[in-house]
Amino acid sequence: MNAKMKCIVLFLVLLTATGMLPQRAPAQGTSVSYQEFYNELSPYGTWINNPTWGYVWVPNAGPGFIPYSTNGYWIFTDEGWTWVSGYSWGWAPFHYGRWFDDPNWGPMWVPDNEWGPGWVTWRSSEGYYGWAPIGPGISISIAYGNSYYVPDNQWTFVRDRDFGRHDINNYYVSSVRNVTIVHNSTVINNPRENNGRNIRYNTGPGRSEVEKRAGKPIVPVTIRENPKQGQSLNKNQLQLYRPQVQKNMASGPKPAPAKVENMKDFKSPAQRSAASPKPAGNPQEIHHPLPPVKTGQPVQHQSLPPVRTGQAPQQQQPTKPPQTQQQHPGQAPQQQQPSKPPQTQQQHPGQAPQQQQPSKPPQTQQQHPGQAPRSQPTQPHVAKPEDHKGGEIPPH
Repeated sequence: MNAKMKCIVLFLVLLTATGMLPQRAPAQGTSVSYQEFYNELSPYGTWINNPTWGYVWVPNAGPGFIPYSTNGYWIFTDEGWTWVSGYSWGWAPFHYGRWFDDPNWGPMWVPDNEWGPGWVTWRSSEGYYGWAPIGPGISISIAYGNSYYVPDNQWTFVRDRDFGRHDINNYYVSSVRNVTIVHNSTVINNPRENNGRNIRYNTGPGRSEVEKRAGKPIVPVTIRENPKQGQSLNKNQLQLYRPQVQKNMASGPKPAPAKVENMKDFKSPAQRSAASPKPAGNPQEIHHPLPPVKTGQPVQHQSLPPVRTGQAPQQQQPTKPPQTQQQHPGQAPQQQQPSKPPQTQQQHPGQAPQQQQPSKPPQTQQQHPGQAPRSQPTQPHVAKPEDHKGGEIPPH
């Protein structure tokens, strides 16, 4: 027994020494290049060659998109106030890089290799908290100081009692009040150093201050590494994908997007929205062709819903040369062929029997009981089956 136990212990030692036992994943995630941004964000937007910042990315988020405002919320974590995005691609442009607002093309994102809970500048005033994206090329010391200027319309404000809500987008203050609030606010500067990543960022409003002003406790959430792209919140843990991004690769091809557009060829958000096709189920597309059909029908036929759509084509066909031959084969007298427009006036003098008067278009249903000859039952065979099928739609 002692010999067997020694063999088992020796085998386990060998497994541990050779690394065959499961190893713990690194705390800071994997290392990637800018190519990760270029590949993973391409399906969700457009890469543009900007003359100032190089490759910049514009998301397909539609008109009205505002970074750190649309489809997301702030949550307090062990890294400070962290932006949780509702977009599947939110792990990258809200935690790396910088946003700037182009007056013609809208928000654009410039990649960078530093991770942060949210690259914004913070302000506080009596009853309000606010934030705005930090532009590219702005150092942290400037961005978190009083001298850094952000246009008033790029700020997002909420009542202090509503800060920290997951549905915070329903409580944004109207931007028309930004000028007054900004000019009566002060900068929030709560910097933090992350020695593991060698970065410095602003954690936002203090936890105790928010609890006092909001009148509710703030429970911190722990950030855990997510091995794949995306983010999720579960049981007070925020799973985030935040790899170490290398700005310069020592070897290999230079990172670049597979498809790049020039600024002069790029369309603004309004132009892209107008050029996009409408959904197949759009009610306007279904009902738009119907009004011309109704307006082209005689007034008398609008009172007969069951045969209205079928009678209109039959009555309009005698006025057109290609369709006059389809109505007259069903009628015994062929003398009505030359009388294209005034059918009602030529039927009385040209046909001695007055039994054919019911053959007028508005009175097709009265031909069966009013005519003695049996040769006329061919008329329902010509008109009514096509009428009920919804047959041909007259051209407009």
